[in-house]
Amino acid sequence: MKRLDGRTPNQLRPVKITRHYLKYPAGSVLIEMGNTKVICTATVQGRVPEHKRGTGSGWVTAEYAMLPGSTAERSPREQAQGKTRGRTHEIQRLIGRALRAVIDLDKLGERTIIIDADVIQADGGTRTASITGSFVALYDAVAKLRKEREIDDDPIREFLAAVSVGVVDGVAVVDLPYEEDSAAEVDMNIVATESGNLVEVQGTAEGKPFSKKTLNDLIEMGEKAVEQLVSIQKRILRKE
Repeated sequence: MKRLDGRTPNQLRPVKITRHYLKYPAGSVLIEMGNTKVICTATVQGRVPEHKRGTGSGWVTAEYAMLPGSTAERSPREQAQGKTRGRTHEIQRLIGRALRAVIDLDKLGERTIIIDADVIQADGGTRTASITGSFVALYDAVAKLRKEREIDDDPIREFLAAVSVGVVDGVAVVDLPYEEDSAAEVDMNIVATESGNLVEVQGTAEGKPFSKKTLNDLIEMGEKAVEQLVSIQKRILRKE
């Protein structure tokens, strides 16, 4: 099967990660997966939320937003409407959970790393691109803390990435752009570590239920794509 953009079913869109994209954050990247583009930043604060105070342990949290010009029709700023949408809350929590799964918060000390993922152009897979890019930003922020001797040991346990998978016209495919995502019979997001452990699987049938075999096939496809994304992250970070 050839897809609308000419890719094979298991082929990722072109991936580009630009580090040190902004001047001020401890870590910042522009990640591009096809036509989806997200700016991911990591900012270090010398305090922790109430539930972590006095524990000696740190915290990683995330905020996510789609800029008004990121879609074909302007998306109003949520703060201008006076409320944050449920989808935004869900994605913010997903990014935070994913990153906390691969970092030793005790080694971070009582400080918070805040991840901001701002979608500047959306064409499917914005949440998974946000996770993949945010990990690189987090990695750079931690490296800065170690370079400045704010922390002694590396708190990052292993690499992490995420990708979308789905079924379109009866065929399992990876890294769906908007035109495929909007027509998918099954839509799924896979978050996994470099060792192959799953952090999160979000899967939904659109129209009719899908089988366990389809689930397993999609997870396997997603895991292989995550391996490719981790290889790209390591190459970008010169950590082959």
